[in-house]
Amino acid sequence: MRNFILFIRRFFNLILFLVLEIVCIILIERTNTLQGNDIISSANAVSGIIYKKQSDVVYYFGLRKMNDSLLDENAVLRKEIDLLHSVDTLRDSLVHKKINPVDTSTHIVKFADYVYRTARVVNNSTNASDNYITINRGSKDGIGKNMAVISGTGVVGRVEHVSAHFASVLSVLSSKQKVSAKLKDGTNGFVVWDEKGPDILIMIDVPQQNIVKKGDSVFTNNYSLYFPPDVLIGTVVKTEIEKKKGLQIIYLLSSTNFHNLQYVYVIENKMAAERKQLEDSTAKK
Repeated sequence: MRNFILFIRRFFNLILFLVLEIVCIILIERTNTLQGNDIISSANAVSGIIYKKQSDVVYYFGLRKMNDSLLDENAVLRKEIDLLHSVDTLRDSLVHKKINPVDTSTHIVKFADYVYRTARVVNNSTNASDNYITINRGSKDGIGKNMAVISGTGVVGRVEHVSAHFASVLSVLSSKQKVSAKLKDGTNGFVVWDEKGPDILIMIDVPQQNIVKKGDSVFTNNYSLYFPPDVLIGTVVKTEIEKKKGLQIIYLLSSTNFHNLQYVYVIENKMAAERKQLEDSTAKK
């Protein structure tokens, strides 16, 4: 109690000034409309700034949850799009055919069944001859070896090693990686890394007579066992002709920014094992 009294005595003038100031403000607000409105407006402006800052802070810390939600929604949308690509409608054609009330000659043939899983990048290299990316999903999350990995903008690589909670992805920035690709006119080839930088890829095995222009897009094709078709790989920046081979080399700007890779989609083709088994058995004969 003694300390409280000493505190009051020491700061009596300041306390009295603040009390009188508050009383004056209250009186002005209640008795003078013009000044009162100014005070209320100023108070509202200050409150508005404070609430906005508070909202910005809450919004910032909620961005990760929002981002995860958007990734899940995108995964669902990508699966729906791939369902349209993964079926062929075939019609049987016979020379002699009875006319039936119901056409039973159309068959829906399914050649792929993709499952998308989202993952966050926890480690990434771009300077080695074989670059790897570590993601925070593993076998307990349904991730398996050789599953395709893409970003929101294009191809990333394939899963190489898997533990219970993590997976290592062999990036397309690797001398071991080759991606089956196509030009906009449907011409097929392969995309590899030229090891000169993390932004440039090259497309090989393209005939020199094909007309390729700067800015043309290159996509994955239907030949890939793991990647869905029509995933963007990169855009053409220049071409070079190999006259002896009758081919051209197409330089691409990678559609994926490997310098700032944060989230990816891991894609499982549930029909890949069946197709691979058949192709391997055929190759042995």
